Amino acid sequence: MSDRIEDSHLDQWQHREAIAENLIPLIGQLYRQFNVVTSLFGRAMVNRSVMRIIKDHRFVRHIEGEELDVALTERLLQALIRLNPGPAHIDVGKLGTQFRKEAHDDLDAFLRRELASIVDQHDTAAPGGESQDVVLYGFGRIGRLLARIMIEKAGGGSKLRLRAVVVRGGKAGDLQKRASLLRRDSVHGPFHGTIQVDESNSALIVNGNYIRFIYANSPAEVDYSAFGIHDALVVDNTGVWRDAEGLGKHLDCNGAKKVLLTAPGKGELKNIVFGVNHGDIADNDTILSAASCTTNAIVPVLKALNDKFGVVEGHVETVHSYTNDQNLIDNFHSGERRGRSAPLNMVLTETGAAKAVAKALPELAGKLTGNAIRVPTANVSMAILNLTLVNAVTKDELNEYLRWASIYSPMQKQIDFVDSPEVVSSDFVGNRHAGIVDGKATITNDKRVVLYVWYDNEFGYSCQVVRVLQRLAKLQVKVFPQDH
Repeated sequence: MSDRIEDSHLDQWQHREAIAENLIPLIGQLYRQFNVVTSLFGRAMVNRSVMRIIKDHRFVRHIEGEELDVALTERLLQALIRLNPGPAHIDVGKLGTQFRKEAHDDLDAFLRRELASIVDQHDTAAPGGESQDVVLYGFGRIGRLLARIMIEKAGGGSKLRLRAVVVRGGKAGDLQKRASLLRRDSVHGPFHGTIQVDESNSALIVNGNYIRFIYANSPAEVDYSAFGIHDALVVDNTGVWRDAEGLGKHLDCNGAKKVLLTAPGKGELKNIVFGVNHGDIADNDTILSAASCTTNAIVPVLKALNDKFGVVEGHVETVHSYTNDQNLIDNFHSGERRGRSAPLNMVLTETGAAKAVAKALPELAGKLTGNAIRVPTANVSMAILNLTLVNAVTKDELNEYLRWASIYSPMQKQIDFVDSPEVVSSDFVGNRHAGIVDGKATITNDKRVVLYVWYDNEFGYSCQVVRVLQRLAKLQVKVFPQDH
């Protein structure tokens, strides 16, 4: 009896594994041929492994009470291809669950109803139009992660095309070093793909993407048009210039069209937190800021709370991994306390994230204070939101609402939710959301609440930056299922 039970579990697993293997070419065909990006309750399916696909199907049990059948997903993907669809983002997990709940018999008829506006639109819909040239000005932690993400998304209907990287240097072996840093990362692991070095043309060929490396000490030394680059979006990762006057130097370069800063902007610059105020981006905006990693982590959660319960006031305490501007060992630093060894100390410092909230969420202006502690971890940080709400709420009510927001709200790509008693910071390395609410840690007392929000301050933030770039490139496609 025992052997039969064990064999049964293994047989079932191998059957699911075989089906999951069948999904990969279907996902790839939809992505590359039809420009359809598939997901499963917000979790991307493109370029995922068999094990990841199975785990994401099992994850659905946390939402619906039972895992999603991979065989149903296979049928759904096959039916999608038969529909000859136009470009779209389709959550097949939500569609599959809806199909099962409504007890439909005809999957093709169900999909034709739900996806009516894109059915048989492949031949007539433009596959994305002209590609958008992107230049990375700086190639540090954020610059290299942006490169990874854009290269990963280079197939299908993505219009973003990484054309060049501007760095200082140019000494012998520099390009090989840059390639090595892109290839190997102590935090985020190896690059998934191939990298070739073209020394004679100062370029890297990364998964077929030809990326020029331009050596310059300032924007004034760069002419992008000389490399066939036109109307480029320049992403400034250096943080050297933070205001319109400084960042405007990029716009003086031939071939540059707009500038996006990967740090909080000063003065009147718009600080964009995608998912919250990206609608404020106007066609005539030429210089924008993607705000900070902390601002991106907390603003979506604060918006969700303010929309539902109202926020009276609060304090944001950031427990943040050390960054490259701190010292490895004690040494001079212009900032207070930051001169002390980052790997050996918790360092109390300031953060402008609380004040920066007002730029993306004006209704909370003046309601928040903030501080930060830098801690000896290389990546993943936490924001602790200590808030007074207008309306009282219980822990279960608050967690259920934030869990809903992470799955069904317009901010599902910004807010994630976890309810495990065992998670720690390293579990969130590579998380693509701006912030992850830790439901187990939530505290409520009438109108007083304390929320703990994890965030990958490198990768999660970089995903937000790419979303802003996609908006600037006018890469907007229909999203399904649509609200009824």
